[in-house]
Amino acid sequence: MAITAQLVKELREKTGAGMMDCKKALQETDGDMEKAIEFLREKGMAKAAKKADRIAAEGLAHIEVDGNIAVLLEVNCETDFVTKNDQFKQLLSELGTHIVQQKPETVEDALQQKLHGDGDTVENYINATVGKIGEKISLRRFTLLNKTDNDAFGAYLHMGGTIGVLTLLEGTSDENFAKDIAMHAAAVSPRYVSKDDVPEDEVNSERELLKTQALNEGKPEHIVEKMVEGRLGKFFEEICLLEQDFVKDPDQKVKKYVADKNASVSTFARYEVGEGMEKREENFAEEVKNQMNNQAN
Repeated sequence: MAITAQLVKELREKTGAGMMDCKKALQETDGDMEKAIEFLREKGMAKAAKKADRIAAEGLAHIEVDGNIAVLLEVNCETDFVTKNDQFKQLLSELGTHIVQQKPETVEDALQQKLHGDGDTVENYINATVGKIGEKISLRRFTLLNKTDNDAFGAYLHMGGTIGVLTLLEGTSDENFAKDIAMHAAAVSPRYVSKDDVPEDEVNSERELLKTQALNEGKPEHIVEKMVEGRLGKFFEEICLLEQDFVKDPDQKVKKYVADKNASVSTFARYEVGEGMEKREENFAEEVKNQMNNQAN
């Protein structure tokens, strides 16, 4: 039976075992999913199996800077108790160091690399930590940035890592200045650096929506266009970093604050832990009980 990538992915999700281990298990069992799961359990490769279908939407963002290379990453777990665990914090640090050194292109690439270039794979290292901590843990995403000696990274973690922002400013080497921009992005949550970065179809869609709203308000058609362009400016203020009122000095725009320093914002990445993920609906008492049970197992 042909062992497809989809089959390997399904087994990996069910067991938490490494990709190559899953492929081998399916080959050994002629593609039989249940037998492959049993094969991995017998080999001790499915330590995280019973945790694979749990919801892991808690966690922390982490930033690692190594000279002119920096990474912002997000690692998820099931409860915020685990984020205070020293082993979890060590995992964040190890993953950050690995990514800035090995520069993987995707999460999938990172998981299959040897940790720091030697030893076991990143995926197996994460699974070993799962076995120790007792919760599902996953590397969700990361953003790698490169700069020159004349540029600056701005690194900011809010509440220890519930929100993480990494900025790259050109024309300045002032890290505190770059951090100010990162703190602003953490607070106001822009989606783009400038108006030029907003996709044309998104702008056109918003323009049509604003036009419809204005016409529905009974505004004369000959002044609707001017109204739309005015309201479009508000739209850009909501989503574009440079168009926003600077948090530390609301009387000026971010673009003026940056320009006064003869600098420019090249790019930024903002992660809010668990955004867009399904959250567990569980009360505090149940969470404590589950955590105690996990520690007892």
